[in-house]
Amino acid sequence: MRIDVFIPCFIDQFYPDTAWNFIKVLEKAGCEVKYNPEQTCCGQPAFNSGYWEEARTVAGKFLNDFDEAEIVVAPSASCTGFIRNYYHKLFAEDEIQLEKSKTIKKRIFEFSDFMINRLRVSEFGAAFHHKVTFHDSCAGLREYGIKSEPRQLLEKVKGLELLEMENQETCCGFGGTFAAKFHHISSAMTEQKVENALKTGAEYIVSTEASCLMNMEAYIRKQKLPIKIIHLVDVLATGW
Repeated sequence: MRIDVFIPCFIDQFYPDTAWNFIKVLEKAGCEVKYNPEQTCCGQPAFNSGYWEEARTVAGKFLNDFDEAEIVVAPSASCTGFIRNYYHKLFAEDEIQLEKSKTIKKRIFEFSDFMINRLRVSEFGAAFHHKVTFHDSCAGLREYGIKSEPRQLLEKVKGLELLEMENQETCCGFGGTFAAKFHHISSAMTEQKVENALKTGAEYIVSTEASCLMNMEAYIRKQKLPIKIIHLVDVLATGW
C-alpha cells in the first residue's frame, strides 16, 4: 500500500528520530512511503491561539501539499484530529478548500488507528524489555477517538509490561498554548499525571503524542525523576 506521511512540526523540530522510526515501522508493515519535503504544519497552533487567518493560510498549504495523496498517515492524533474536525470551520466560506478538506478528512489517519483498523497489522517483531504506562492524550482520546489501538500494538511487543495508571484519561497539562497562558495550573496537572505514572512502577511513559511527552519530559528532568518518556513508534521500532 502506498501512503504519504505527515510529520508534525513538534516531531520534526524536537524528535526527528521519531520521524525516522515512524517511516521504518510503516515500511516494515509493507507500506510504500512517500514524504513530501514541502510539508510544514497543519495550522493547529495558530488556530488554537485564535489566529484563524494565519491558520487558514497554513492549512491551505497543507491541503495543497497533500492534494494528490490517497492516504495520509501521521504519528499524532492531535494533528489528524484537528484536520478531521476543524478544517471545515476554517474553510466554511471557501468552497474549493472546503471540498478539499472533506476529501482529506476521509484519507488522513493517526498511526495506531491506521495500523489496527485499516492495515490490520499489530506485530512488528519489536522487543522492549521494560515496564511502561500509557498516556492517553486529550486529542487522541476525545477528538480523534483512539484508546484500545495503541494498547493493542504495545501488547505485541516482546518483553514489554503495560501498567495502567490512575486517572489515565486525565490531561497532562500541556494543551498547546494553555501551558504558556496558565502555567501554574498546567504545572500542577503535569505533576499529577507524572506522579500517577510513577506509582505504577513503570520505567517509561508511552504516548502517541509528542507534545504531551515533551511537556512531561520537561517536568521529569527538572525534578530528576526516575522515569522516561517514549513515543509509541519508537517502542515499535526497537529490537529488530
